[in-house]
Amino acid sequence: MLRSPFFMLFVLYFLIVSCTNTTQTTTPEVKNITESVYASGFIKSKNQYKVYGIGSGIVKKVFVTEGMRVKKGDPIFQMDDENLKIATKNAQLTSIANDYKTNTAKLTDAKKAVELANRKLLNDSLQYQRQKNLWNNKIGSRVEFEQKELAYENSKIELHRLSTNYEDLKRQLKLVSEQSKNNLEIAKLKEDDYIIRSQVDGVVYKLNKEEGELINMQEPSAIIGTDMFLIELSIDELDIVKVKKGQTIIIRMDSYSSEVFEAQIIAINPMMNSRTRSFQADAIFTKSPKTLFPNLTVEANIIINTKQAVLTIPRNYLINDSFVALKGGKLQKIETGLMDYDLVEIKSGIDKNTVIELQQ
Repeated sequence: MLRSPFFMLFVLYFLIVSCTNTTQTTTPEVKNITESVYASGFIKSKNQYKVYGIGSGIVKKVFVTEGMRVKKGDPIFQMDDENLKIATKNAQLTSIANDYKTNTAKLTDAKKAVELANRKLLNDSLQYQRQKNLWNNKIGSRVEFEQKELAYENSKIELHRLSTNYEDLKRQLKLVSEQSKNNLEIAKLKEDDYIIRSQVDGVVYKLNKEEGELINMQEPSAIIGTDMFLIELSIDELDIVKVKKGQTIIIRMDSYSSEVFEAQIIAINPMMNSRTRSFQADAIFTKSPKTLFPNLTVEANIIINTKQAVLTIPRNYLINDSFVALKGGKLQKIETGLMDYDLVEIKSGIDKNTVIELQQ
């Protein structure tokens, strides 16, 4: 018997509606469950830092290439320092001219002047005493006595002046000599500042400047770090109170899409980033990939708590965090425990024989 096209369409529609209205059900199962906090981040080299210039200048020479290993103190860039070399040369000439040993002749002359003044004082003192004795014996004139006395007093003043000048000159020559040497050392240090050196034993991961380009204090000219790596994570402020030092982390990376790695929290920065409303935490691999590079992105699940063999249901069956739908649609209040992305722990309200429905 042939069926009309309308009848066949009706049957097809009935089958589609029947399949659509089929309610998905399940029963609780005993499983292991792990509560975790999600975090995102990236790989960075331990002791990684950005290289900046001490001041502004043109790159005269680049000593390294990207990927090259360097030791602490190795030169990275040589900046153009011609003007500074001239300043260093001038400081060197000034240091030589002001050297204490070079100016000993001035001290010798000053010392001879003191010796002559001392001899003159001795002579004037004898003349004064002789004239004084004569005057006491009523011999000679008062004018002669006063002249000898005045000459003696002038000699004392002159000796004191020359002695003071000698000591001042000696101090001044020593001071100028030391200052000139210090200025030469400062000039040499400034000249060395024009050679930018590595602060760590590590690897040159990035070079941002070439010969002839400008280095300044605002833009990093290179990135250098060790070949030991850290994981820098960004944790939402809503989850930070759950995160503790020493917790285990499950790491997934786009570079190793089929593999999972383990890490451990080693530090938590207590200052929140007000712009992103997140906290930074550092971790190290306990099970790491064979090859790593700085700035590889990671997704992390920080393990907060784990329970073995507990009653669970799929999380998508949970209604408003505290209800499930029994078969037939009736709501049942339940008490929940740990939750992960897929499962919810059931503490009470249903048992492993309870059939629950998935609400559309």
